Amino acid sequence: MALELVGALIAAAALGLFAWALRRWFPGLPKWLVPVAAGLGLIGTTVVLEYGWYARVSAQLPPGYQVVHVENQSMPLRPWTYLWPIHMGFVALDASKTMTHPQVPTLRMVTLYSFARWKPVEQALMAVDCAASRRVLVTAGVEITAEGQLRGGEWQVVEPDDTLQEAACREG
Repeated sequence: MALELVGALIAAAALGLFAWALRRWFPGLPKWLVPVAAGLGLIGTTVVLEYGWYARVSAQLPPGYQVVHVENQSMPLRPWTYLWPIHMGFVALDASKTMTHPQVPTLRMVTLYSFARWKPVEQALMAVDCAASRRVLVTAGVEITAEGQLRGGEWQVVEPDDTLQEAACREG
């Protein structure tokens, strides 16, 4: 966050200085050009960094990670996001940590990582029943028994084309 602020300030200063130099070379240019150029540099850099965050972070994921959900957001203080929503978070599944239940081969335990703008990465476990197209987040008090039964939680039924379900149930 601090580096992005520094980058935006440097861009604002550079564009402001460029506009100042243009005014020196061409004295007929209006005085308001310098602060407007600096403001455009600040806003432009912020917009580019906001829209590029998802691509930068998801490109750095280790091999075996698959993005299974992306959260798009529109905000009143950023009216352009109503036309082009911003990716403010996403969930990635680590396929290398997927475990199959020894008694119920269609029951999987997957590790999920939740990435959000300006927040630390969060890790979670999810039990996925591939045969019944359902899943449950494993939290305190939720467990899968040795027989493959759920205790302390409630299954959520998912759509057949759910990306997380497909990634968790993929063989290999």
